Amino acid sequence: MSIRCAWVHDDPLEIAYHDQEWGVPLHEDQALFEFLILEGFQAGLSWLTILRKRENFRRAFDQFDPAVVARYEPPKHQSLLADAGIVRNRLKVTAATLNAQAFLQVQEEFGSFDAYLWRFVEGKPQQNHWATLADIPARTPISDALSKDLKQRGFKFVGSTICYALMQAIGMVNDHTLDCFRHGELKTE
Repeated sequence: MSIRCAWVHDDPLEIAYHDQEWGVPLHEDQALFEFLILEGFQAGLSWLTILRKRENFRRAFDQFDPAVVARYEPPKHQSLLADAGIVRNRLKVTAATLNAQAFLQVQEEFGSFDAYLWRFVEGKPQQNHWATLADIPARTPISDALSKDLKQRGFKFVGSTICYALMQAIGMVNDHTLDCFRHGELKTE
């Protein structure tokens, strides 16, 4: 039996997410947009709640196409707030549209959101060596800098803790604990 990070529960969705996605370097802009939005929606909730609603989010948010989400207007926001399949929070729904608009501006400026985001770690994952879940920080100086920069660009729900969770999810940092089988698999030199 494989040893996993201590945050993983016995839920098949969470196990699959941990084993196949969390911490894997991600460079595709639409997928990065999805994680940016989902991490914002997760604020105050468990990640498992978001995973259970992920397919509903994809349906409701047009597969997280930032060009489409950027054009959402109040009637679409109202339909999202009526959708029991997602997290219904007015500020987060509105933020998704604002973030899509800012995302498109970043793509324009940097050529891709990927190029913008990964420059914070000089283009390669940071390899951490945490012994236990308690050792892993909720934020770092890099997530602080990313959060500050995103906020200056008009993004919402991008506090440092959310940014660090994003960095973990998309593999900008390898935060699998040392005893987890994925730590070594994702280790880069």
